[in-house]
This record gives sequence, structure tokens and C-alpha cells, in this order.
Amino acid sequence: DTMTRGLLELAGWLEESECTHVGMEATGIYWKPVWHVLEDRFALILANAASVRNVPGRKSDVNDATWLADLLAHGLIRSSFVPPAPIQELRDLTRTRKQLGREVVQHTQRIQKVLEDANVKLSSVISQVLGVSGRRIIRALIDGEKDPEKLADLGDGRLRCSRDNLVESLRGHVTDHHRFMLALHLQVIDQLEDSIHAFDGRIELVIEPYRDERARLKTIHGLSEKSAEIVIAEIGVDMSRFPSAGHLLSWAGLCPRMDESAGKHRSTRLRKGAPWLKPLLLQCAWAAIKARDSYVQAQFFRLKSRRGPKKAIVAVAASILTAIYHMLENGSEYQDLGAEFFTKKDKNAVAKRLVRRIRELGFQVEVHDAA
Repeated sequence: DTMTRGLLELAGWLEESECTHVGMEATGIYWKPVWHVLEDRFALILANAASVRNVPGRKSDVNDATWLADLLAHGLIRSSFVPPAPIQELRDLTRTRKQLGREVVQHTQRIQKVLEDANVKLSSVISQVLGVSGRRIIRALIDGEKDPEKLADLGDGRLRCSRDNLVESLRGHVTDHHRFMLALHLQVIDQLEDSIHAFDGRIELVIEPYRDERARLKTIHGLSEKSAEIVIAEIGVDMSRFPSAGHLLSWAGLCPRMDESAGKHRSTRLRKGAPWLKPLLLQCAWAAIKARDSYVQAQFFRLKSRRGPKKAIVAVAASILTAIYHMLENGSEYQDLGAEFFTKKDKNAVAKRLVRRIRELGFQVEVHDAA
């Protein structure tokens, strides 16, 4: 029985059987109620279903339970990362906030679709359709205003487009159907934005014990306050669950896979990894490489010339996560190694590369050590 009474009876039966460790598979969210009931009584191990798969053709609930118990008895189950309850609450909040933000983007695109259907080319002249000027113009369209000159007067004077272009872009054919669709989508966006503000306030309360960690993570190039909140929500602040930074990188999916046979190295593609953490780190990496005279920028351009931009940005994301690991483990501050790190690391290699390049251009050069 999966009701609470049945789960309590399960816990009592396990205690009567003198069980000390309990292993279970991660199946959607259905493992969570069982986990919450058994958490304070037993040593729990959550297994990834893909890594404890049984022999094909012998699939049943009883066989799966027997196989899982046998693996657990021999210590062959690799436990999945389950953060403590406060981190789980923070994770639910940050993930839901992200989903609400995606819904805002979807309804914004639908508004653009309705405007295009009415031949109102607002997105062609204004970068933010739902900015201050865009909202005023859309609300005027909803209220029934049709004169493009009056609509253009609602635009801010700081818009990059000229007034003539703005007037021409607003000369469309808006019907009552278009007004209804615009009003409905704009109303939904306003509700979603209010919900996001409510989530921001709740996150501020939940993340209070981790305010110092968030402040230190914000000093890393590319990480904002919200990015730091998501990182804490996804990996927590206790790095003892990961024996080394390499284990954390592997868990996040930022390590190339090993696929070698008969001396041939095949695919080195990344696996999916943590679906909420990995995309965030890649976005932060693209922002981090814009920091001038920084280690991550030098690392990106150094790898980009040899391996391409995609693999170079993954390496930058891995460096950011490595810094996060050590900062959370040691309580240390972020220290940028500087843009000259690779040059100072091996000056001879840099000199040889430059000499080789000069000789390829048809010049003769000799290098001597400075006095």
C-alpha cells in the first residue's frame, strides 16, 4: 500500500526484520514519500534505475526487489545525490521560478505571433516587445486605438528606431479577435510575473542560512545572484558528498565520456548530466569569457583555436564548477588566476609556438635568453 498508513507499516516491518539499510530505485517522484517516511529510521540508498538494471527478460517487481537487495548486500549500488530537506525546498522554489520564466517567454512569443498576424511589426523596431514602450503600445491597441501616430507617441524617446519607422510598423489591421488575444496573453504574463516576485521573496527567506555562500559565489565571473541561488539549490553547500571536484564535474555532466577500443578513441560526447545545473553553467560560461584579462577568457581563446568554441566553453564551465567546489569545501574566496597564467606556466612552449609561426611566414629568427 502506498498510502501513509501502509508506508508506516512498511517501516515497522523493516524494523522488526532488523534491517539497517534500505535501497530503492528513483522512479519519477514516487520514491519521495517512501524516502520521507524511512529517512529518520534507516540508512537510505537511492539508486539510478539505469545503473542497477537486471538481466533482460526477467522483469517483475519481485525480481527487481530481489536483485536490488542482492546488489545492496554486496555494496554494488552507487547512491544518488539526495540533498537535505532545506536544500530540497530551495531546489523546488528555484526550479519552479525557472519554469514560470519559461512560460513568460512562451506567452511573449505568442503576443509577437498575434501582432504579426495583425501586421503590426513592433518586434522589428523594438528589441523588447514587453518593455515599457511596448507595453504602453500594446495596451493602447487593446483599448481600441488604431491611429499609428498616437500609438507612436506612446514610445519612449530613447528608442533607437526613428519615429517614422515606428509609425510604419504600427500601421496594421487589428481586429477585435487580435485585441482579445493580446489582452488574454498580457493578463497571463502579469499573473506569472507576480508569481515570480512571490517566489523571489520566498527564496530570500529559505536561502537565509546560505547567504554567505551566495555572496561568495557571486564573485565568480559570469555568476549572478540568481545563478548562485540555483547552484546552491542543485548541489547544496556540503561538498562531502563528492569525494573530489572531478566527481562533481562527472555528476554535472561536464566530463567527456571514455569510449576506447582496440586503441581507437571514439566518441567523447558529454552525457546529459544534471539537467538544471549544466545549462546554467554553460550560460554563465558565455558571460564569464567577456571579463577582460581573466583566466576563463584566456582559457576559452586558448582552447577555441584548437578544439572549437563548443568544447572550449564546456571547459570554461567545468573550471567555474571546480572553483565553486573548492570555495564551498574550504570556505575560501574566489581568486582569479589572471590572463597570463598559461603564459607564465610554460614560457618555453609559448616561445617555441611563436618562433614556429614566424618561420612559417618566411622569416629567420633566433631566440636567446634575456640577460
